[in-house]
Amino acid sequence: MTRTPIAVVTGASAGVGRATAVALARRGFDIALVARGHAGLEAAAADVRQEGRRALTVPTDVADFGQVDAAATRAEEELGPITAWVNDAMTTVFAPVDQVAPDEFARAVQVTFLGQVWGTLAALERMRPRDEGTIVNVGSALAFIGIPLQAAYCSSKFACRGFFESVRAELLHEGSNVRMAMVHLPAVNTPQFDWCKTTLPKHPQPVPPIYEPEVAADAIAEAVLTGRPSRVLGAWNKLLVASAQVAPNFGNHYAAIGAWESQMTDEPVAPDRRVDLYSPVDGDDDHGAYGRFGSRANGVRDLSFLKSLPQAGAHAARAMWGAGADAVRSRRAAAAARRLGARHGRLSAR
Repeated sequence: MTRTPIAVVTGASAGVGRATAVALARRGFDIALVARGHAGLEAAAADVRQEGRRALTVPTDVADFGQVDAAATRAEEELGPITAWVNDAMTTVFAPVDQVAPDEFARAVQVTFLGQVWGTLAALERMRPRDEGTIVNVGSALAFIGIPLQAAYCSSKFACRGFFESVRAELLHEGSNVRMAMVHLPAVNTPQFDWCKTTLPKHPQPVPPIYEPEVAADAIAEAVLTGRPSRVLGAWNKLLVASAQVAPNFGNHYAAIGAWESQMTDEPVAPDRRVDLYSPVDGDDDHGAYGRFGSRANGVRDLSFLKSLPQAGAHAARAMWGAGADAVRSRRAAAAARRLGARHGRLSAR
């Protein structure tokens, strides 16, 4: 008798996690939905059941390993052996780093990075003895290139990538059949921009090109089914990731020039803006998978993004000039240091 596959999805109450739960349900998985918000979890469960699959809601703060481990136990007791685990939960602070309080930075890292660590450990504890299962960690193009105003998020995603690569190497070393995969997302139209903490004067937005959550969800579901180790979504993001790996100094300059204003709309931040950093904002209201940027969520085919390409080219030219100037300064400083060292050596010899 064929066993029904069981997936645990963290961050399942909204955004990419919500869309991923539905995508996996359509592929025959029963789903354990892990998140904090009551209304979002219940609505996500209804979405899964509409696809004809079982759904279990497990209110959980992924920053707490005890809660994550308890969620895994409950999923196995009520649904069955976990065959797939998707680590998607995140939060962040949109702000220059000197405007992020230490406890806020720590909280963003605990949810976004340690949430993936705890989820992976909980999944491995159950999958390893059976020698089967797939863990998919959700990454970002910002796991390769850091941008201003998102130090907490970029730090977390860089750490997530390092953790994934280390643990996957361990599994390969031991010859385990447990698979690990990582899907690096582009900018996605989700509700996070309405509730993540911000000190910016204008409402935050994803850096174009923007995609709908289903693009990410389908790629994550494919990774669950195929175990493809790593994938970067979006042609533009692949280009940025490649440039960051080949010429990191260029990537820094490009981000400094082009990724500040592009993270803000023209709309002032509402004085009564809700923040999900420490507690969920969907206690009573379901926010679904989608954010407010649906009219622009056509990826590289979005007209506003296409119109911005000449400006992006100008930014790239300025970034190249800045990176080149940095290289010249570095060479001059190195030459000066060598001359100083040689002079010091001659003086010492006397």
